[in-house]
Amino acid sequence: MISSTEWLITIGVLSAVIIFDLILAVVRRNKETTPREALGWTLFYVLAAIAFGYLLPHWAPAEYRKEFIAGWLTEYSLSVDNLFVFIILLTSLKIKKESQQLVLLLGIMIAIVLRVILIFLGVALVTRFTWVFFFFGAFLIFTAYKLIEEKKNMEEEEAKLVSFLRNRGFSNFGIALIALGVTDLIFALDSIPAILGLTTSSYVVITANIFALMGLRQLYFLLQGLMDRLIHLSRGLSFILAFIGVKMILHALHSIGLHVPEVSLELSLGVIITTLTVTAITSLVATRNMEKPQP
Repeated sequence: MISSTEWLITIGVLSAVIIFDLILAVVRRNKETTPREALGWTLFYVLAAIAFGYLLPHWAPAEYRKEFIAGWLTEYSLSVDNLFVFIILLTSLKIKKESQQLVLLLGIMIAIVLRVILIFLGVALVTRFTWVFFFFGAFLIFTAYKLIEEKKNMEEEEAKLVSFLRNRGFSNFGIALIALGVTDLIFALDSIPAILGLTTSSYVVITANIFALMGLRQLYFLLQGLMDRLIHLSRGLSFILAFIGVKMILHALHSIGLHVPEVSLELSLGVIITTLTVTAITSLVATRNMEKPQP
């Protein structure tokens, strides 16, 4: 179990990092983020998450390390898919590049608050009611099936939301902020059941989500040039969600006394890493000639 002191220290340190990032975004609100700067900060947050997972057994149960890494990878990969929707949204609203980083950070902070609330509700459900695993598992399999088309539907829904807010007199900045928060809440309905299929620890789920969200502002600017190249990302994420959905259903069947195989955390971690690697490589190979001029 995680003590109150360890909770306070963890939240305090993560909050300090988020506040620092907010101050940096405000100070640099009129400056464009360069690809080199975005790459540096993205690597910093990725290495920070890996270091946190590696050191986690020093104050938490040893199994939390694998749960955190698997959960963080899942949430981070789903967040990348989320970012592509953000890119389309901010581009369509014609938000200046200099202002995008402030909009992104404020939207991410709203997302963290919303996710923490949903996480506590989700953990409370799965720890008290075994049947919830059946529901979440089926929901993830359905989401995996609909994921590719869902993005098109989401873009249509966002267009309706933008029109509604614009007719109410909201500025583009305000519309972008609200739309980012609503979009992330919709994505959280997929990502939180996914991580609950890997761990039911509130501490692991919350820290994995925060680490996955913290570096998104910089990752956004890094991915702008790759948006049209990661063409297989949705298929890879669909497979991951379906795999975790099956894992949750098997766990639920096992918990009610049926003798079915359970998927180990090691296997889950291996499937997630392999799927993301194959997805990235095949996408980049398939689009390697995209930017070459046509004869």
